[in-house]
Amino acid sequence: MSTQGLRLRWQHLSVRHKLMALSLLPLLVVLPLLVAALVLWGSSAYDRLLITKVRSDLAVARGYFDQVLAEVGTGTQALANSHTLHLALAAPQPAALQRELAKARQRLGFDFVNLYTLDGQLLSASWQDPASTVANAGARMTWPDLAPGSNPAPSAQLQLLSHANLLALAPHLTARLNIALIPTQGAAPSSRSVEDQALVMLANHAVTDAQGRPLAWLRAGVLLNQNLALIDHINHIVYPEGSLPLGSVGTATLFLDDVRVTTNVRLFQDRRAIGTRVSKAVREAVLVRGETWLDRAFVVNDWYVSAYEPLHNDQGARIGMLYVGYLETPFRQTKYGMLALIVGIFAVAMVLAAWLSLRWARSIFQPVELMNRTMQQVQDGNAAARVGPLAQQDELGALASHLDQLLLAVDDKTRTLQRWGQELDAKVTERTRALAESHQSLKQAQTQLVKSEKLAAIGQLTASVAHEINNPIAVMQGNLDLVRETLGQQALPVAPELKLMDQQIERMRLIVTQLLQYARPNDYAGYVEAVDVNDALASSLVLVEHLLNRTHIRVQRQWQASRLVHINRQELQQVLINLMVNAIQAMPEGGELLLRTTDQTDAQGQAGVRIEVCDTGAGLSQANLARLFSPFYTTKNDGNGLGLWISLGLVERYGGSIRAGNRRDQGEDSPGAVFAVELLCEPSDEAASQP
Repeated sequence: MSTQGLRLRWQHLSVRHKLMALSLLPLLVVLPLLVAALVLWGSSAYDRLLITKVRSDLAVARGYFDQVLAEVGTGTQALANSHTLHLALAAPQPAALQRELAKARQRLGFDFVNLYTLDGQLLSASWQDPASTVANAGARMTWPDLAPGSNPAPSAQLQLLSHANLLALAPHLTARLNIALIPTQGAAPSSRSVEDQALVMLANHAVTDAQGRPLAWLRAGVLLNQNLALIDHINHIVYPEGSLPLGSVGTATLFLDDVRVTTNVRLFQDRRAIGTRVSKAVREAVLVRGETWLDRAFVVNDWYVSAYEPLHNDQGARIGMLYVGYLETPFRQTKYGMLALIVGIFAVAMVLAAWLSLRWARSIFQPVELMNRTMQQVQDGNAAARVGPLAQQDELGALASHLDQLLLAVDDKTRTLQRWGQELDAKVTERTRALAESHQSLKQAQTQLVKSEKLAAIGQLTASVAHEINNPIAVMQGNLDLVRETLGQQALPVAPELKLMDQQIERMRLIVTQLLQYARPNDYAGYVEAVDVNDALASSLVLVEHLLNRTHIRVQRQWQASRLVHINRQELQQVLINLMVNAIQAMPEGGELLLRTTDQTDAQGQAGVRIEVCDTGAGLSQANLARLFSPFYTTKNDGNGLGLWISLGLVERYGGSIRAGNRRDQGEDSPGAVFAVELLCEPSDEAASQP
């Protein structure tokens, strides 16, 4: 709504509504906006706090993960440089070397410790059976990157190993591979059903002699697949018992690509969600784009405030993810509870403030309404209406008292004026009656004079037409007969044209006769016969065809009438031609001329026919409809205004009528005017009495 519209609506409001609006506007508009802003800000701030916490949790988890990776490297280096390993390596007992490697693996917490020759062949391993160590000492279990001339990285790295590589490195760990993938809601589509790769913390270090010359290669590491002790320790460090309020639960997970290979997230009861996959959105953000995910995420079967970070191998490729997060539901419920409490407090405050504001506003608008009601009663005729005493002793109370005094004075003056008015009304009524009688007499005389003048004009016009037209008609008829007698049989080829000329001469004679009929209606009468209106329309259409050929007017026929009407055929044809000519003149730019006939029965049960002549012109205005059938009224510069008047008289002589209107007013879609001629099938009493 525009500002102007609001201003107008405000101006038409009552004082009660204006005061209520002024009282409640701050409460119902400003305070709700403030509450909404507070709720939005509080919700956003609360969510930011949760994200900040999970970011710090991820930093702690990553720090411990990097520490474990570094310890794998330093432990491998310390073992390679240890004196006991050198003694065991120098001893001719392979079983002693294996036992030393097994002790070191247990002491350092590794999953495997392998010793290779300089050409990459397995010399001894912590996972071998001491009894079979001597027998297997000659086995050639090689490792590609420990071939002669190679220089593997001395520090610990995160590596992604195939099933075959892990089998060669630590066959006793293969039971922790082949993790069956579990269908997970929201995960990216995948054709895999088993994850058989290994995510390993792997460290290499050379075993050297006193001069620094390499004697062997030491390779050790930790398998992360289903390493429950490691992930539980990370979870305990990040989320120690009692660190999360409201009953929330913290979780940690290591992913190989997008598969959980070790986690403390529960699938149900005590079963861990190993083998489930991360959602597609997280995978795209972390593994594809290399971003850190800090947001809420759906983890297996519930929503968690989550943090995901990519894990890289020594070439910088993203091979997995580190995840920490905590259950969102307790925090969400707490947030909604706090927001609901804030809204409730504001709502109670708004209700109390609105109640007080309305009570104070009522003390103002009630006296104003009482004075307005009193004025309305006085305006409606109750002169005895008064405001009366008010409890308010302020300006409104004084205004009410002054209003009552003013009403008393006005009532006294009104009685005096009414008495004078009654006396004046009696005199005016008497004088008006006399003027009305004089005016009525004058109006009747004027009407009679106008009628006499019109009849005189018609008589003069009729006499002139009869004198000027009858003589040429007689000459034309005589010459036509002379032509027919002179030519004899030679006139047969043009006989139809001669006959048409006879008919038109006869029609001209009838028109002159009709004019004389209106001058002396009792001296002339037409011959009544049963006429087919469809045939009469067809004959009339031929006579106006020369006018249609000059325009772009289409003729549409809807002739459904089946009854015969009793009327003079020439007079009916004259009426139809007059209506068609008017319709053609109403469409100078072209259009459609609709000729429609239907059978009908009037309210008295008399059978008849309705003929409609419709055009698509501009239509008829209300002013034209009111005077259309008046004599000498015309809308054309070259007309005399007698056509419709004469046509109406001809039709009414036989008990019919002519009605004019617009097509749209009758429910049609087309524009333009419609003239309806209604005729009776039985002759009227007046027509039947004519010879």
